[in-house]
Amino acid sequence: MTGQFYKSRRSRILILIICITLANLLQWHPNARAISIEKETELGNKFLASIKKHFEFLNDEFAQDYINRLGEALAQEIEVKPFPFHYYIVKQNDLNAFAGPGGHIFIYSGLISSMDDVDELAGVLAHEMGHITARHLSKRIEQGKKISIATMAAVLAGIFIGGKAGAALTTGSVAAGIQTQLHYSREDERQADQLGFKYGSLAGFDPSGLIRALTIIQKNSWMESNKIPPYLRTHPTGPQRIANLESMLHSFRARPNHDAETLRKQFPVFKTLVQAKSNDPDKMEQIFKKDLEDGRNVSLAHLGLGIVYKIKSEYAESVRHLRAALGSMPSSVVIWRELGEAYQLTGQYQEALPLLERILAQRPNDRKAMLLLAESYENLGQYGKAISLLKTLSFADRVAPEVYYHLGMSYGRLKKLALAHFYLGLYFKELGRREKARFHFTEARRLSKGNLSLQRKIKRVSKGIL
Repeated sequence: MTGQFYKSRRSRILILIICITLANLLQWHPNARAISIEKETELGNKFLASIKKHFEFLNDEFAQDYINRLGEALAQEIEVKPFPFHYYIVKQNDLNAFAGPGGHIFIYSGLISSMDDVDELAGVLAHEMGHITARHLSKRIEQGKKISIATMAAVLAGIFIGGKAGAALTTGSVAAGIQTQLHYSREDERQADQLGFKYGSLAGFDPSGLIRALTIIQKNSWMESNKIPPYLRTHPTGPQRIANLESMLHSFRARPNHDAETLRKQFPVFKTLVQAKSNDPDKMEQIFKKDLEDGRNVSLAHLGLGIVYKIKSEYAESVRHLRAALGSMPSSVVIWRELGEAYQLTGQYQEALPLLERILAQRPNDRKAMLLLAESYENLGQYGKAISLLKTLSFADRVAPEVYYHLGMSYGRLKKLALAHFYLGLYFKELGRREKARFHFTEARRLSKGNLSLQRKIKRVSKGIL
């Protein structure tokens, strides 16, 4: 369905990344008939690393958890999964989504913002999952091995140059070559549609959501399609495909599902959060204010303004709007977290405690809430409670540098200076500030004489620094 509309330089860069990655693959497998699952997994990891260098992902625990839960609900009905699925929200206002190699699925914030309900998002996600389970990209790669490096270079030059000059470099046989490599066939689309309808309906979502999503994209984007080289649209669509989708509807009916209903109820908050955290805050301030003036989605407008004002460092206004949102949605974990953080940023640590403690009572593994609560305890002088939470966070697979910082500060307040320097050393090591890290590790080693366990830890983590 997607990958059709590339309106910005970043989107062109994304196509460049795809082309380079696939070109490298062709060099790795000059005689292979198809890429193996193991090699595609390796390729997918490298592809993801490249995407992260060029695009910003939405870093929000609730939003990520929501898209993960939606993906998990859809994946429950998939019998054979060639790869684990991974989902990412790209902070880009285009109406776009795509499935990369190795099970990585990317949804643009602009597409989420354009949707009216979770069934539309589920339709898009299930369709991309259909491409992955049918291994369509692997087949495109197999066909693409006939494309020469010279052809690929011409295409890349055209992508970089853009406009008429760039388009001139990527016409004729060049266009045909790149289509062979990247362009899903109509049969691929038909199969992904069928699989997507199956996954979505069995998981409790309305399969017509995909049709509505396609209609939204057509309405908002096709009017500008003359500005885009048509062969860069990797998912063929049009009236015939819509007609085929509509004819398929009678064969798929959503069955009742508790997870789907929960996600359906939470979608408006999810969408508001994505909009507020992915777009220009001044623009979103005006949009949410207009909603308030018109009396439209008032509680969501208050939530959006609370988030926007927090981004703009207008914390008093943030607290005011988040309190108003909480009055309408008193059980919203999102509002608890956002208001708890706003309280903390205004120095109202005592007010933050019950909100953050309530989150952890319901969601014990919520890292954001755990860190905010630890910081509140630290600021209130309750260092033992802060350290307990921070130590839990320090055992996670990925540790935020500020966890080490607050551990160092809390241990310092308790006069446990060896541990304080140890964690501050870790903090500066994570930041890449070797001189600072060396100073703190040296102090930790000096102060920890007789503590063999800590000395071993210092030796291990300071390797290459001391």
